[in-house]
Amino acid sequence: MVKRARLIYNPTSGREVMRKRLPDVLRRLEIGGFETSTHATIGEGDAVLAARDAVERGFDVVIAAGGDGTLNEVINGLAEQPNRPKLGILPLGTTNDFARALGIPRNYIAACDLIIKQQTRSVDIGKVNQKYFINIAGGGSMTELTYEVPSRLKTILGQLAYYVKGLEKLPWLRPIKVTVETDEQIFEEEIMLFLAANSNSVGGFEKLAPDASLNDGKLDLFMLKKCNLPEFIRIVTAAMRGEHMNDPNVIYVPTSRIKVTSEDYVQLNLDGEFGGTLPCEISVLPSHVDIFADESGEFSYKSGKHHASKVKKLKLKLEE
Repeated sequence: MVKRARLIYNPTSGREVMRKRLPDVLRRLEIGGFETSTHATIGEGDAVLAARDAVERGFDVVIAAGGDGTLNEVINGLAEQPNRPKLGILPLGTTNDFARALGIPRNYIAACDLIIKQQTRSVDIGKVNQKYFINIAGGGSMTELTYEVPSRLKTILGQLAYYVKGLEKLPWLRPIKVTVETDEQIFEEEIMLFLAANSNSVGGFEKLAPDASLNDGKLDLFMLKKCNLPEFIRIVTAAMRGEHMNDPNVIYVPTSRIKVTSEDYVQLNLDGEFGGTLPCEISVLPSHVDIFADESGEFSYKSGKHHASKVKKLKLKLEE
């Protein structure tokens, strides 16, 4: 049975890969049984409206093609709909944190084949005040990096653009005084940043939240206590290896509800996008979205290649 899919894509993501490869993607999806129409986003918030429109028009599948920001907007367009289509992801952005966590291939043809396979996973999403996120919510100086880097610079430099901006901000890191309430306990601390993670892949760090699960109804809350610049660099370096969990400057709490208040002006980061300012209340919507993903090891984000005979057979079938 042919399914109707709406492909929502950011034409500037991933060094404009989608703009160049759109005919190949559409052909692949058509051969795989998806009648696909497209919507190219034209600015901030447009993917939210496009996702809502796709639901109203009765599409079976919505495909988000772009980076974490495009995915975040599509999630915000789908989250409040009573009948949510299944979601496909073509990870074409700079970091693609969520796709990495799910093992969705960065190779666009392999990612299409994963959608065609039609195996899905039910995934939690987070809510912050009246907005939604699928991977990360946070606040503090370093969490502002992802939406402070100009999109054109990301297109040209890729991941390097974040490192350039990060080095620029390091000397100006300042702690914020917060009150953080969870169902488990209350914290009053001076912190450098806080992060509520839905997956283990955050900001290019693949081991930041090693125990995170995408469908356990909880978020992994991390807070980095006030520290000096050498301590900060040491902890970040440890986090790259997943060796930060027992550091005395790191507070970790798995929880389903978080309330953060502060007298300071603190901007929020939701999946790499500006998400307003404190105060905020963060909650979880368990198993809220069905996403095309694979748990068999047949697909890999890093290589972008298929790894099993079943997928090889799928490729041969598609090319007949």
